[in-house]
Amino acid sequence: MPIVYIGLGSNLGNREENCEKAIQLLIENGTSVSKRSSMFETEPWGIADQPKFINMVVEIETGLEPEKLLGILKNIERDAGRNPSKRWGPRVIDLDILLYEDLIVNSPELEIPHPGTSEREFILKPLSEIAPDKIHPLLKKSIKALLSEISGAK
Repeated sequence: MPIVYIGLGSNLGNREENCEKAIQLLIENGTSVSKRSSMFETEPWGIADQPKFINMVVEIETGLEPEKLLGILKNIERDAGRNPSKRWGPRVIDLDILLYEDLIVNSPELEIPHPGTSEREFILKPLSEIAPDKIHPLLKKSIKALLSEISGAK
């Protein structure tokens, strides 16, 4: 079964509980969670004037095609209480397909690898914790190398 990395983020309500609930809903929707990172408190990205986030990454195994998985993630977000809001705004839960095997998808509905993965520490840090040697399919660099590049740039 394909290995997929899902990014989770929450900055409203009980952030840790929101992430745990989303993981449970992933399992209930037919995915197998094989690894999970620690939860990291991070500064908001895109819009600074909002509460801090809890971010983490899970590795799942699923037989779902990427588009079907995206639909499941959007349903989980809605079921967990996420309401449509402005881009990069506060949210109860955010679920993103970061990597799906070595697949590259570029459609109006879905981009894999997730755009910005290589520049965002709140994605790379938890992803590096569970998949440091995973190679970014476009950049041909490991996750730990990408994290080192942006950490060294600070």
